[in-house]
Amino acid sequence: MGLILDSSVLIAAERKGRNAHQALVEIAVRAAGEDVAISVVTLIELAHGAARANTPQRKAMRQQFIRELMTAVPVHPVSASVALRAGQIDGESTARGVILPLSDLLIGVTALDLGYRVATGNVRHFQRIPGLNVVMF
Repeated sequence: MGLILDSSVLIAAERKGRNAHQALVEIAVRAAGEDVAISVVTLIELAHGAARANTPQRKAMRQQFIRELMTAVPVHPVSASVALRAGQIDGESTARGVILPLSDLLIGVTALDLGYRVATGNVRHFQRIPGLNVVMF
């Protein structure tokens, strides 16, 4: 089994002044030997945060965090199987009146597709994805 990291876990580490290596060491201890990876959607969210940084120094630090992260963990794409499964879950959920943020849905379905769990600081959205094992980080 493995873990797909939601951006909330990485953003929390970055806000504590951790670089990507330090964050991943802490995550590895909690993951107890599980494979750790991210979805390309997490990468999008982190790049968004870097672009919105309020100082050039913060922007540079966030961009460095992203570069380090990309060399340290696998980045999984949104494959056709992930897209189809996400569309099905989104359609079924919407029909029941449950709205899932697309980014969280894609991250969660990436984890499902790999047989992984999601590590997040935001369990509320992810726990709405059927069959997904969610770990609070």
